[in-house]
Amino acid sequence: MKTILVATDFSKTALNAANYAADMALAINADLVLLHTYQIPVVYSEVPLAMDMDGMQKIAEKDLNELKDQLIRSKRHKLNIKTEVQVGNFYAELKAVCERIEPYVVVMGSQGTTATERILFGGHTVHAMKNLAWPLITVPMNASFSAVKRIGLACDLNDVLSTTPAEEIKLLVKDFNAELHILNTKKRDKYDPERSFELGVMEEMLWPLKPDYHFINTDNVDESIMEFAEKNQIDLLIVLPKRHGLLDKLLHKSHTKEFVLHSHVPVMALH
Repeated sequence: MKTILVATDFSKTALNAANYAADMALAINADLVLLHTYQIPVVYSEVPLAMDMDGMQKIAEKDLNELKDQLIRSKRHKLNIKTEVQVGNFYAELKAVCERIEPYVVVMGSQGTTATERILFGGHTVHAMKNLAWPLITVPMNASFSAVKRIGLACDLNDVLSTTPAEEIKLLVKDFNAELHILNTKKRDKYDPERSFELGVMEEMLWPLKPDYHFINTDNVDESIMEFAEKNQIDLLIVLPKRHGLLDKLLHKSHTKEFVLHSHVPVMALH
């Protein structure tokens, strides 16, 4: 049985991501696990005296169970949902839960609470996208799940053989019975033998999926990807988080205010 893990901080974006994950779980017959992680303040005096550690745990469990009940009701009791509350560093606890339950995919909101609130969820999302070994989908605030009919793969065609998780991509496309569209994010302005070789490797690896290939015509990667996603009605965009690769560029703070956090299309980091 597949398991979708949802990390939530109860922000509006995170709640929307939980609904997205619940609909995805129904589409692929998966179970859902809701995870909330909180940290005990370094200075205990920051916490009101009435709120001890047991109180924080109970509040977290209450909020998570309310979210569980809400999702079960909205999906007409067709979902099997479990909950987990963990105390500690967000990423460390997320990684530990992933190692234990081996999720099909992790789902998070692409932007979470603001800087004035308890957790900077957007920062957690960026860190998880760069480092988490399990597939991670970030869901924009206004995105809803209807079906994944078209999957996009944005790649720079560097070291294709060693950096492209072909089997995972094939499984994803098969599970959703989707089309695959591949975007080469390097401007195609002249013949490049190395790029042609890497493209040939990609074609051989993914030929059973019969993907459509696309090439950008400008140096603005952000705009090209968004134009590609809109033009081809992409439901889920895959980015490969290899070292010094495309995802690093898209997550750089000087680069369009972190593309992934502001994308209108759900983005999957697939290691």
